[in-house]
Amino acid sequence: MTSPMQPAFDALHALLGDRFTTGTSDRALHGQSESHFPDMPPDGVAYPETTAEVAGIVSICTAHGLPVIGWGAGTSLEGHALAPHGGITVDFSRMNRVLHVSAEDMLVVVQPGVTREQLNEELRATGLFFPVDPGANATLGGMASTRASGTTAVRYGTMRGNVLALEVVLADGRTLRTGTRAPKSSTGYDLTALFVGAEGTLGLITELTLRLQGQPEAVSAAVCAFDDMEAATQTVILTIQSGIPMARIEFIDATFVRVFNAQNGTDMPEKPHLMVEFHGTTQSTREQAESFGEIVTDMGGSAFQWAERQEDRNRLWKMRHNAYYAARAQWPDVHAMTTDVCVPISKLAQAVTETASDIAQSGLPGPILGHVGDGNFHVLLLPDRDDPAQIAKANALAHRMAERALRLGGTVSGEHGIGMGKLKYMDAEHGAGWDVMTTLKTALDPQGIMNPGKLLRQT
Repeated sequence: MTSPMQPAFDALHALLGDRFTTGTSDRALHGQSESHFPDMPPDGVAYPETTAEVAGIVSICTAHGLPVIGWGAGTSLEGHALAPHGGITVDFSRMNRVLHVSAEDMLVVVQPGVTREQLNEELRATGLFFPVDPGANATLGGMASTRASGTTAVRYGTMRGNVLALEVVLADGRTLRTGTRAPKSSTGYDLTALFVGAEGTLGLITELTLRLQGQPEAVSAAVCAFDDMEAATQTVILTIQSGIPMARIEFIDATFVRVFNAQNGTDMPEKPHLMVEFHGTTQSTREQAESFGEIVTDMGGSAFQWAERQEDRNRLWKMRHNAYYAARAQWPDVHAMTTDVCVPISKLAQAVTETASDIAQSGLPGPILGHVGDGNFHVLLLPDRDDPAQIAKANALAHRMAERALRLGGTVSGEHGIGMGKLKYMDAEHGAGWDVMTTLKTALDPQGIMNPGKLLRQT
């Protein structure tokens, strides 16, 4: 029997040739994620090479009522790029060129499939770098779509503040350009900000203009241990309130320290730690370290273990970025559920300690880490995949985290986004604002084909 989608498939084949496929392996690959959701493969996968091809794909899907899901590197954690309603996944791996570097203006224009590591490798000779660092080697299009942040957000901000302009293909096939290369603008609605964090529900990003930063003259990194979480998190609060310009200030609990030691051969004391980095001149980094060290001493922290050589710093931050995979290696037979919240910095200690207490009472493994310099922390809940009671307990822990964050004036996600996983909290966090988002979605995508089932109220 001929599939009702066959006319759309034929049109996509005519547009892309063998760069459109309904093959089982391609569909299966694009139905997986690093989240705890089951696989949800699309009906087909398209590999465009130009904005015009993306517009053609979207126009065909609109004409035939097929969902359209953007795909970067597949590293999202709330099911953003899965296809719960089928449809066509648009894989941007072939749109991976750095189009223009303007060193004088400290900006770069890239296609969405460029990864953050690829970009910084190409920028190395310019003396500039792109600072947003979510850990995973994500694509910049995906990072913009989820409004990603990371270890350096405390100093350099999130994707929200580092995207100057976009090119976006809308649901009706139109190509829209937002923003300019100017450092600021006061002309009309901020359409760039509208698409940054929209999770592909309003259109597909096909080009980005990004802010760059100068590579610091001096960089130094260190770790220090504390006897308890309260002391570590209070140190973070005092550091931020003191105005010390930290480049990175990360928290890892004792459980993650044990994981790091086991997986990396380190011998860190099995206590809560802060991992920090300072950027600036040789003198300013020394002054920053001295000021931070005074706070650490006052809070009972240990002396710094320094990583001053680049290879040592790279090893340190690679260990931090690979925390998820290291924990999975330690607990290979679990149903991994990773979640995050973000709270005002004054509420950080309360949020972390109450979360840790909940996890301890549950009896489940649940190591904690986070970009605590901006109030954002993550928990990796690890229930037995074959034990429904443990999975229910983990879901309850994640729910308590979200409710606590809202009660403390925070958000249910500072970094991972909403996708499918946190839809149930959008009304509590945004109220009437969620309905306004749905109104905007309906205006730009009346058929609801752009990444359906994510972020917005389901009708």
